[in-house]
Amino acid sequence: MNSDAFTVDTVEEKKTTDHEDNLSLLFREEHDLIGDELVPIDAYYGIQTLRAMRNFDITGVPISHFPQLIRALAMVKKAAALANMELGHLSKRKGNAIVAACDEVIEGILHDQFLVDLIQGGAGTSTNMNMNEVIANRGLEIMGYKKGEYHHLHPNNDVNMSQSTNDVYPTAARLAMVFSDDPLIEAVARLRKALDEKAEEFDHVLKLGRTQLQDAVPMTLGQEFHGWSVTLGKDMQSMQELAHEFSAVN
Repeated sequence: MNSDAFTVDTVEEKKTTDHEDNLSLLFREEHDLIGDELVPIDAYYGIQTLRAMRNFDITGVPISHFPQLIRALAMVKKAAALANMELGHLSKRKGNAIVAACDEVIEGILHDQFLVDLIQGGAGTSTNMNMNEVIANRGLEIMGYKKGEYHHLHPNNDVNMSQSTNDVYPTAARLAMVFSDDPLIEAVARLRKALDEKAEEFDHVLKLGRTQLQDAVPMTLGQEFHGWSVTLGKDMQSMQELAHEFSAVN
């Protein structure tokens, strides 16, 4: 009986060990103030992003759908790392790893690791932490360590050093709008050109004008298209002028 019990215990212990070994091949364990979580072993995001994905499962549209925002956030992190190195608050080894990881994200690498939902609570805190974790884990690899070994490079203490979400997120949002401004203006310019061409083409086509949903004085269809073109021209000018307003930090 004792022998059988020993055998059963040994088998159960082996099954448990095998299960743990299998988990260790698929996941890494991370810890925060709430507790422990298993994060996919190949993920560059960490425990904070994992929790945010559960808490804000709202639209199914991740922030990676807005690459200009991801790029802008990485630029802010890079600028902070360079400033902290210059001030002596961040070691060159850590800082250079952060800068290198940021450069990769700026170039469009690892954007698939930004999985926090577009709609979220906390004024962008989860997005900021998603970036911190991705930069930290990629930085760890650059330094020769494994993902999740945060005692060598920490998402909060190092990547987010001297920063607040209330500074980082609005600054990145402004940068993203500046990056998006030129393509938008170019697209509007193409639309305006097409409207001008139609204005000329339909210049001889008469129609009734409409005011307050009622028939008004006659006009040409070309004049109507021209009016749309003029309106877009004013919008383009406003966009060009407003771009300068986005140059302020926070």
